[in-house]
Amino acid sequence: MISKSTIDQVYETARLEEVIGDFVQLKKSGSNFKGLSPFTDERTPSFMVSPVKQIWKDFSSGKGGNVVAFLMEHEHFTYPEAIKYLAKKYNIEIEETERTDEQKEEANERESMYLVSEFAKEHFAEMLWNTELGKAIGLSYFKERGFTDETIKKFSLGYCLDQWDGFTKAALDKGYQLEYLEKTGLTIVKEDTANPGDPRKFDRFKGRVMFPIHSMSGRVLGFGGRILNNDKKAAKYLNSPESEIYHKSKVLYGIYYAKQAINKEDNCYLVEGYTDVIQFYQRGIQNVVSSSGTALTPEQIRLINRLTKNITVLFDGDAAGLRASIRGIDLILEQGMNVKVCSFPEGEDPDSFAKNNELEDITIYLQENSKDFIQFKAHLLAEEAANDPIKRADTVRDIVNSIAKIPDAIKREIYIQECAQIMNISEAVLFGTLAQIGKKEIADVSKKLQQEHKAFEVVKNEVAAEKVDVQYELERKIIEMLLLYGKEQEEFEDLVLKENEEGDLILEPESLEAKVYEKIYLDLQDDEIELTNDQFRKIYYKLIEQLNEKEDFSVNTFLSELDQEMVSEVSSILMEEEKYVLHKWESKDIYPKDKKHGVAQLVSETILTLRCYLIKKRMERLQKNTQNVEEDHKETLEEIMNYIQLNKLLNKKLNRVLS
Repeated sequence: MISKSTIDQVYETARLEEVIGDFVQLKKSGSNFKGLSPFTDERTPSFMVSPVKQIWKDFSSGKGGNVVAFLMEHEHFTYPEAIKYLAKKYNIEIEETERTDEQKEEANERESMYLVSEFAKEHFAEMLWNTELGKAIGLSYFKERGFTDETIKKFSLGYCLDQWDGFTKAALDKGYQLEYLEKTGLTIVKEDTANPGDPRKFDRFKGRVMFPIHSMSGRVLGFGGRILNNDKKAAKYLNSPESEIYHKSKVLYGIYYAKQAINKEDNCYLVEGYTDVIQFYQRGIQNVVSSSGTALTPEQIRLINRLTKNITVLFDGDAAGLRASIRGIDLILEQGMNVKVCSFPEGEDPDSFAKNNELEDITIYLQENSKDFIQFKAHLLAEEAANDPIKRADTVRDIVNSIAKIPDAIKREIYIQECAQIMNISEAVLFGTLAQIGKKEIADVSKKLQQEHKAFEVVKNEVAAEKVDVQYELERKIIEMLLLYGKEQEEFEDLVLKENEEGDLILEPESLEAKVYEKIYLDLQDDEIELTNDQFRKIYYKLIEQLNEKEDFSVNTFLSELDQEMVSEVSSILMEEEKYVLHKWESKDIYPKDKKHGVAQLVSETILTLRCYLIKKRMERLQKNTQNVEEDHKETLEEIMNYIQLNKLLNKKLNRVLS
C-alpha cells in the first residue's frame, strides 16, 4: 500500500500538461492546451487540457479526469501503478508497506503479465552482466555493435542463457506462475505424453540477446530476441507472440525513449530495426523509433501523430528494398502527416551509418538528403519507367494514388503540379486521374451508405427523439457552480414570500451576502430539495463538506480524494464549456460572455429554475390525484392554485412568460 503522504505529494507535484505532453502533442489554446485525441482516430483536435484546473477532457470519446485518470485510461495502469509512474517521473520517494500474499493474488491477469515481463527484463540483464556466458556471448555481441555500457543499460538489453528452461526455472522459483509465463510467450509449454499432468517447459528465447519492448509509458510489453549462433533452422529475430499486453501492430520500438525528443524536434525518424534505433540514440539523435521489422500499421502511425505531424522514413541503401518499403507510406499520408524519406549510400543502413559517422555529419546528411515523399517517389519511378510507355502509365497511376490519400486539397493540387513537371505530363491528365480515383471512392462510400440506410429505414420509426432531462441538467449545473465558485463571496438577492395589503402573495427581495456554497446549501435545505442523481448527490455532499471545512479548498486536491468514476464525472462537468474554445468563436468576431461576471445571478437563476421545475412536477402529481370524481378534492385544488400562483411569481422573476 502506498502511504497517503506520498499520494498527496504526487498530486501536488505532478503537472498534468507535462505528463500528457509525453504522450500527446499539445498546443496552447488560450489558458488551456489542445491536441489530437489519444483514444480515437481524428484529424481535428478535440482533446483539451486545463493546467489551472489540472483536468483533461476528450470530447471525441467522452473520457476525462485528472492526471492519474489519464494514465489509467491511456496506459491501462492500476491506481497504484499510476502513482508510482508519477513518483518516478518527479523523483518522489515512495513510502509503502509490503504487499501481502492475498494482495498479490488479487492482481488481475494483465497486471500479472506485466509483473512477469518486468521480472524477465531484469533477469535477462542480470544474465548479461553477471554470468560468464552472458558476458562472453551477449555482452561481447553488443560491444561489437559499438554500444556503450551506458546505452546497454539505458535500453535494458539482456541475454537469455542457452539452456532449455533456465529462465523458466528462475521465474518459477521466484513465485511467478507458469500460466502467465506461457501467456506472455516467455515460456513454451507442451504436454508430455509420457508424463501426463507434468508438461514440458522451454524458454522461448534461449541463446538470444534480448531487446525489451516498452510502451509509451515505459512498461515492458514484450521482447525481441536475436540468435547468435549459425542455426539455419532458427529465425534470426524472434518476437514475443501476441498477448493481452503485447500487440505488435500497436507498438513502436523506442517510443518510450523518443517521445520527448519527437515532441521537441517536431519530427520523428522511422527506421526498421532495434539496433538502428539504439545506434541513432547513442549518437545523439533521440527522436527515432522502429516498426520492429513489420509493415507499418495505422495504429503505429497514430502513436507518432499524437507527438508530431512530421515523419522522416530512413531506408537502407539497397534499391530493391527501397522500392518495397515505399509502398507502405500511403498509410502515413492518409493520416494527414507530412512525410519525407531519406536513403543511405549503397551498402549502408541506419545502424552502420550512425556507427561510422559523427553526429554533425549525420545531421547534415539527413538535412541535405531528406526529400518530400511524393517528389521522391515521382523521381524514382520516373527513372525506372523512362523508356517504357506501359510502365510510365502505371507509374502515373501509382503516384496519383498516393496523392489521392492526402486529406488536404491544397497539398494535393501542389503535388499534382510538381509531379506533372517531373513526369513530363500535362496537369490536366493528372487532375483527371485524381478525379477518377475520387469518383470511385465516392461511389464505394455511397454504396456502403445506401446499404446502411436500408438497415436504418427498418428501425428509424422505432427510435424516439432524445428528451432533455431538465432536472439532471440543473443538478449538474449546481455541482459545476460549487466546483468553480463555491468559496467566492457574493451579494445575492434573496426572495421572501409575503402577503401584501390586498392579501396577495408577493416575492419581496432582500439582500444577502454569503459564499456561493452556503447560498446553494441553505436554499436546497429550505426547500427540502434532494439531488436525485446518485452520482451528483455523492459529489454534492463531499463538496459541501470540504468547502465548509477547508479554507484552502482546491479542485485538484478534491479530485485526488474521489474514486475514478467520480473523477471522470467531475472533469466532464468542469470541462464541458471548454469544447466551445475548439470552435474559435473569437476568430469569427463572436465573444461569449464570461460566466464569472454574473456568479450571483447564475446561482439564483439555477435554483429558481429548479424550484419552478419541481413545482411543475408537484402540480402534475396533484392533478392526477383529482381525476377520481368520487372524492372531494377541495384541499388538493387549493394547493394546486397556490402552486400556480407561486410558479407565476417565480417565472416572472426569471422574466419568463407562462401560457
